Amino acid sequence: MKPKTISAEEFDRMFDDGEDISEYLDWSTARRLEVPAKRVNVDFPGHIVSKLDRAAQRRGVSRQALIKMWIVEHLDNEAKLDNAA
Repeated sequence: MKPKTISAEEFDRMFDDGEDISEYLDWSTARRLEVPAKRVNVDFPGHIVSKLDRAAQRRGVSRQALIKMWIVEHLDNEAKLDNAA
């Protein structure tokens, strides 16, 4: 199925606004960049792990995926604050 066509500016605006852009992408030709992962170990108290697990379950993702998502969101917000200063 061929993706819909829009301007680059509209695509960028939708992406930046967090809108669903999947109908404009051709997933059959998508490639995943090979970014090397670096392992980081973090210890949490049991009650925090339980809260993480409940939050992850509500979103239908793993605990690790949830932690990654939250860290990326936080770092993106930090970058916005840095850029505003």
